[in-house]
Amino acid sequence: MRYVFLDTETTGLDSALGHRIVEIAAVEVCNRRLTNRHFHRYLNPGRESDEGALRVHGLTREFLRDKPMFRDVCNEFLEFIADAEIFIHNAPFDVGFINRELDLIRFDPMQNHCLQIIDTLALAKELHPGKRNNLDALCERYQIDNSHRTLHGALLDAELLAEVYLAMTRGQESLLMEVDTPASRQANSSIAGKVANLALIVQPATQAELELHGRLMERISVESKGNCLWSS
Repeated sequence: MRYVFLDTETTGLDSALGHRIVEIAAVEVCNRRLTNRHFHRYLNPGRESDEGALRVHGLTREFLRDKPMFRDVCNEFLEFIADAEIFIHNAPFDVGFINRELDLIRFDPMQNHCLQIIDTLALAKELHPGKRNNLDALCERYQIDNSHRTLHGALLDAELLAEVYLAMTRGQESLLMEVDTPASRQANSSIAGKVANLALIVQPATQAELELHGRLMERISVESKGNCLWSS
């Protein structure tokens, strides 16, 4: 199964107010392992970032001035996410911005270009109800080093999200073992045969041990006034 973990940084909190994406990143995971394949672009939004957003990501208008616009990287982005399950922390936010960018250049929404979109924030809330479930809190909970995350960055956050998801779902692999495949049946049969042929060693108790055990049982029977289940 091919997974893609995605994150964006934006000029503000509401795409309906004209805010745009300034950074987009996606990292690939196959068979529960990071493949080191990723898509990452800084984007020229054509506007200033809100002061609050700038404090979060630190991407100034001057830095972004010579970067491509979303329409310039759109096809490459859609190729990267094609035929993958997409994981996003607080997916409605990022998907809303991506779909706004796609709509501006007359492209179908993101949902039409991938298998499905999964909100890892919703998953975390199911696993840890009533607790903080932002990315920093989850990194701390699952002991994932995020000390280098001084500012929000889409690529770093996508990589951390992948590690968090793998940690959150680590136990599922052992619980969902393929027990009915030809290979597993052969392995189970081999193990059963070895167990059946074992020559088990029986070590009987000595006479002294039997006498000590008898005295202990008598003492328990006296102290429980004869209410021992094993003596009834």
